[in-house]
Amino acid sequence: MHSEHQIVSSEAEELILVDDDDNEAGFSSKAECHDGSGVLHRAFSLFLFDEAGELLLQQRSAAKRLWPGFWSNSICSHPRRGESMLVATRRRLRDELNIEASLEFVYKFRYEAKFGDSGSENELCYVYLGKIDGSVKPNEHEISAIRFVRPDDLAREFAASPAIFTPWFKMEWQALSDEHAEKLAGYCRS
Repeated sequence: MHSEHQIVSSEAEELILVDDDDNEAGFSSKAECHDGSGVLHRAFSLFLFDEAGELLLQQRSAAKRLWPGFWSNSICSHPRRGESMLVATRRRLRDELNIEASLEFVYKFRYEAKFGDSGSENELCYVYLGKIDGSVKPNEHEISAIRFVRPDDLAREFAASPAIFTPWFKMEWQALSDEHAEKLAGYCRS
């Protein structure tokens, strides 16, 4: 493991461009992938639960270009050029939370979301569920705060304060709750 205060990402890192069928279509910098309307690239979202069945939420760093300070799912990031999803998800578990975890792939989907004049997400996103074993040490360059929430409380928070959450988090949680409820229930139970 490494220091929880290490800088672990940059706008220059090369991401994997894909077509609508998830075939690799080249590479581009993270900055270029998020400029304007964005360029379709591969991404992933991790939903990590503790032993009590509560979901780990992260508040994105105020230094993030897109959705700074917003609450989101446990980890959301991108595989880099030459990385498999397995390598990329393991790297981000260490980089952002300084942990290891076993992950289960659930589904993938395409979405687009614009953040004012700062740029856009245009992603083909793989969604995973996992269990946390041990304590997390958030990287302050990536994460401003963390908290754990019961899944039934999360639905109420989305209804009461939807504007404080990232758009992909809300979309993914809805799909997990509606289309993958049985799988999700296995992680929410203590």
